Amino acid sequence: MTVSSAPGKVYLFGEHAVVYGEPAVPCAVERRATVSVDAREDDRVRVTAPDLSLDGFTVEYGGEGDDRPDVNVAQGLVEAGIAYVAAAVEQARDAADAPSAGFDVTVESDIPLGAGLGSSAAVVVAGIDAATRELGTPLDPEAVAERAYRAEYDVQDGHASRADTFCCAVGGAVRVEGDDCRRIDAPNLPFVVGFDGGAGDTGELVAGVRSLREEYGFAADTVGSIGDLVRRGEAVLAEADPTDDPPESVLAELGRLMNFDHGLLEALGVSSRSLDNMVWSAREAGAHGAKLTGAGGGGCVVALDRTEETETALRFTPECEDAFRAELARGGVRVEEE
Repeated sequence: MTVSSAPGKVYLFGEHAVVYGEPAVPCAVERRATVSVDAREDDRVRVTAPDLSLDGFTVEYGGEGDDRPDVNVAQGLVEAGIAYVAAAVEQARDAADAPSAGFDVTVESDIPLGAGLGSSAAVVVAGIDAATRELGTPLDPEAVAERAYRAEYDVQDGHASRADTFCCAVGGAVRVEGDDCRRIDAPNLPFVVGFDGGAGDTGELVAGVRSLREEYGFAADTVGSIGDLVRRGEAVLAEADPTDDPPESVLAELGRLMNFDHGLLEALGVSSRSLDNMVWSAREAGAHGAKLTGAGGGGCVVALDRTEETETALRFTPECEDAFRAELARGGVRVEEE
């Protein structure tokens, strides 16, 4: 059996605009998805996912003519919880040139599903890493990231960017612009995350931005403005010592840019009342800045605050189901047991 894990992520800046070739800066955080893979003698795949729904479930599929999992749960849950695992399995089979390989797969995660923290990317990255190692063909993190991107691209009908999967695979802070993905230096950013317990429909939200961008020139300009904001944010990060805590001046400027970014995303229609209320609670508690992270429509906000005030304020915000501090994960995908 092989066990691998990968971190989740938050977007410091750039979600949605990255789909149109603008830069984005996601940062890996120390909340992980762990995938255990055990090779089988047959070509079937059995997936046990105790964290992907309230009670968890087990699915087994494969064999001739069996194209979809046979499971007695809502179809949306199958698509959300299983499609990414199935895509990761196919990528691992292809990488190992083992099209008939079967696996027992167990997925465990402390990343909320569909909340904008990269849960699907972390599961796919960890799944590909564990499965290729189990088949004796381990990949380096960049190759895992490329395979994971292809898996998400297929599941999301071509709407995926490389940002999430690259960040989860290599860890740290990364810069993504089109096909150009690389790590960048970043200090120890004091992230605080608030979660409203929900999840937006990524495909619907991405399609909504696309529609606005095609209909209105100023919406396209808004997407471009997010890209300009990201470039400014990169320059601010470059001023800080990546081995130390950032000075207040750096946090203050990053926070201003985060606030600006949230406003632009709100104008593009991807925020929600619950996200906006959590953002304002964080700001009023003294956070340097706060914004939604991920596709939006529900899910998570991320704030910058060294103190405990923002986390406390979020916990007392009616729309917030959970709040926690999230450290920058310097490492990406890793093998836990082999």
